[in-house]
Amino acid sequence: MAVPFISEVKRTHTCGQLTAANIGEEVVLFGWVHNRRDHGGAVFIDLRDREGLTQVVFEPDSKEAHDIAGTLRLEFCVGIKGKVLSRGKNVNPKMKTGEIEVKASDLTIFNRSEPTPFLIEDNVDTSEEKRLSHRYLDLRRGPLQRTLMTRSKMNALTRQYMNGNNFLELETPFMGKYTPGGARNFLVPSRLNPGKFYALAESPQLYKQLFMVAGFDRYFQIVKCFRDEDLRLDRQPEFTQIDVEMSFVTQDDIFTIIEGLLKKLWGEVLGLDIPTPFQRMDFYESMAKYGNDKPDLRFGLEHIVLTDLIREHGAAGGVPMMWDAVQEKGIVKAMVVPAEKALSRAESDKLEEFAKQAGAKGLARAKVGEGGEWTQSPLSKTITPALRLAINQACNAKTGDLLLFQFGRESLVHTVMANLRVHVAKKLGLIPEYGSGGQWKFLWVVNPPLFEYDDETNTWAAAHHAFTRPHDEDVPFLLTDPGRVKCHRYDVVLNGFEIGGGSIRLHDPKVQSEVFQALGIHEEEARTKFGFLLDALKFGAPPHGGIALGMDRLVMLLTGAESLRDVIPFPKTKTGTDTMTGAPGDVDEKQLRELHVRSVPLPAK
Repeated sequence: MAVPFISEVKRTHTCGQLTAANIGEEVVLFGWVHNRRDHGGAVFIDLRDREGLTQVVFEPDSKEAHDIAGTLRLEFCVGIKGKVLSRGKNVNPKMKTGEIEVKASDLTIFNRSEPTPFLIEDNVDTSEEKRLSHRYLDLRRGPLQRTLMTRSKMNALTRQYMNGNNFLELETPFMGKYTPGGARNFLVPSRLNPGKFYALAESPQLYKQLFMVAGFDRYFQIVKCFRDEDLRLDRQPEFTQIDVEMSFVTQDDIFTIIEGLLKKLWGEVLGLDIPTPFQRMDFYESMAKYGNDKPDLRFGLEHIVLTDLIREHGAAGGVPMMWDAVQEKGIVKAMVVPAEKALSRAESDKLEEFAKQAGAKGLARAKVGEGGEWTQSPLSKTITPALRLAINQACNAKTGDLLLFQFGRESLVHTVMANLRVHVAKKLGLIPEYGSGGQWKFLWVVNPPLFEYDDETNTWAAAHHAFTRPHDEDVPFLLTDPGRVKCHRYDVVLNGFEIGGGSIRLHDPKVQSEVFQALGIHEEEARTKFGFLLDALKFGAPPHGGIALGMDRLVMLLTGAESLRDVIPFPKTKTGTDTMTGAPGDVDEKQLRELHVRSVPLPAK
């Protein structure tokens, strides 16, 4: 008589749970056939579920189960009942359950499987496109299942920690008002309000500030956000963040809470005790030394700013291109590749190609020879001994070191040198291509400028958002010298990734008005964009601030995944499509008419 699996006979263990302590027990396991071996009598399978594998043997003395086992193929979904036996000398140390096997007395096939388009194994050799097209099969693989189980644990730990620190988990709308500026929004047409659109929230920013006005004091949310931006390794159109806002706090109070959360996550997930408080670095120091505000501190290769030195030597220094860059209000930077990590001539030539791909016109370089002479460089023909000596001293250059130079517009030089620094570090084996390499370098980058200058429009723009509080001592310069104004904004950085960012908010209407003036936002425009928040801030708004941590990036770093697509269950491709479901797809004309929207075909090329 067939065993009534599921209805009466329930699963007793997972496929990764049984040990020698279970020998002699009757057990019931459910899962998928991971592999199958027929030894000319006994049939062996490895049964798999999300927790691991268990070897199951079907002997001829259990005739019905043995006969059915002969029909099993990979990825059949089955249930078995049997007794746990020792594997004796045949222990498999690579399996958690390697000490035992289950001799099956009963077997049922819940569902058969067609041959899968790729093998369900840890190191699958198939294209990402094929895996994403069959993501439900890709998600059966051990690495992805372990990653998503880690993610689930992180969600639970976050809620536990935040609840323990008196935060309320409150929800905010996904569909809100479209406000131009900032990240590009996804728009949703409103059927009930013809010609009007909702915007999918790029963050809960304004709503969480309203929670503070409402007196909830401490808010958090693990929330989905949406941005219609070009995709890359660490960016998806929909992403998840741990969103936090607090009233009556300083920047230090927020740092303490976030450091505690990250310490808990690393402690519970990896068993590591992350030292706190984290290092802090001024924004301008970060830009000078590393070229960006998210430096990877696992290795050196710091930049040396030579702008003042070039200015001091002037045109007489013998390097006209560097002098011209300084005259045009640009900067000059250098980076030293140490002699003990020497690159070949061919490898250093390839660095120039990399610099060009990052936007540079080229890459000046020089090798330091005996007595500080420069070799392998056209710069050596014209540079004066005095300037060469000064640069060598500024760079602390030794014989055999390779000097790399970049000069020109400040933003471009920073970008090229920042990318070059990481590229060289990977080339020299100072850091792995991806993953932590066992090092975790947390950092707060603080005191950035409130505004950034837009060269195209010749106007000032908010570097973060218009509700960031400036330093009190810089308020007098809001309207006279905006570029001088620093603010209470901060990013938390890990191994070269920005894993979170936030600010202390503006709650003073007078200062808020001056910030809008500096941005060229007139009162009418401000009310159109932010009227509801400006009104709310008039009614006893408390001092407040917050931060958002990128959950996807945290999972990617904690699990050593190669990209965000490996930590999101159903991600989009580089072009923003879902090859499994076919999204985005066409919509029929009837539905478009109901939404008062017309689809206009692209013009023929």
